[in-house]
Amino acid sequence: MNEESLTQFLGRFVADLGATVAAGNVVIGDRLGLYRAMMAGPVSPEELASRTGTARRYVEEWLRGQAAGGYVEYNAETGQYWLTEEQSFVLTDPEGPVFAPGAFELAVGALRAQDRIIEAFRTGDGVGWHEHHTDVFTGCERAFKPWYRGSLIDAWLPALNDDVVQKLKAGALVADVGCGHGASTVMMAEAFPNSTFRGVDGHPASIDQARERAKDNDLDGRVTFDVAVAQDFGKLGPEFDLVTTFDSLHDMGDPLGAARHIRESLTPDGTWMIVEPYAGDEVSDNLNPVGRVYYSFSSFLCVPNALSQEGGYSLGAQAGERPIHSLVLDAGFTRFRRVAETPFNIVYEARP
Repeated sequence: MNEESLTQFLGRFVADLGATVAAGNVVIGDRLGLYRAMMAGPVSPEELASRTGTARRYVEEWLRGQAAGGYVEYNAETGQYWLTEEQSFVLTDPEGPVFAPGAFELAVGALRAQDRIIEAFRTGDGVGWHEHHTDVFTGCERAFKPWYRGSLIDAWLPALNDDVVQKLKAGALVADVGCGHGASTVMMAEAFPNSTFRGVDGHPASIDQARERAKDNDLDGRVTFDVAVAQDFGKLGPEFDLVTTFDSLHDMGDPLGAARHIRESLTPDGTWMIVEPYAGDEVSDNLNPVGRVYYSFSSFLCVPNALSQEGGYSLGAQAGERPIHSLVLDAGFTRFRRVAETPFNIVYEARP
């Protein structure tokens, strides 16, 4: 046994163990408003507890752990803690372009299904989205919404064929398939007030939340949400100018059936915008920190969900471009291209 290699691996283990336990503490900091209360400047544990109506001793231990992990700063001379501008940017604003607590909420929620996932590993059965803790649903929205807000309207949609944004401005009919709580649907509807949007998702509780979002944003009538799966929404024939799937194609048990139905539901000059997790075609391309995050989430959420559906197929969160390209062509589309990417997503365009 190589002792140096062993020491390095144990170091990785300690770092991962600390990060795993720290995830729950990030969620606590968000839900109790501890991070937001630190935006005013350096604070002692007593001051932070007073500001947030929490117990000093708990806050003191929380702050020490946050400082040890690099999530807050500590001054040994004054005993105070504070957030840097960068830490504040990532930890305090759920409406900003990146919001770490949402992703941690999703992770903590996913881990609650550990016993169910272990059994699925043994049997090969699926675990449906609806079987997970509610933190998975809220965390998913809070984690992904900032990424969409930073790119969807200003970068991704304009990267599509030139006539897509023109149609949206003039008045298009759009289907957002696998919409979850409707964050992407509402975002597009607010940006393009002349267009009509229909969000669909197979999870009834998420559709209930999406309908509340539409009401909260005064979008009733122009935005509707319905319980439906990708293989059977909008069975009235070709009608949609644009169909979008945001980080949902790889969760489907019959992605080819979904792609075929999307093709049938588009107008002759319509467009399917496919947003998927960033991934290379080969496993070795994805053996990096981002790939590790996606593979880990995929084993708890994406693969089990897909295997719980009719079709019994699972792309997984790190499918890469090649299988998606093949799927699109097999579904009857004739044009496919990668139009945009971020460190976390790749955006594809498919056209009849």
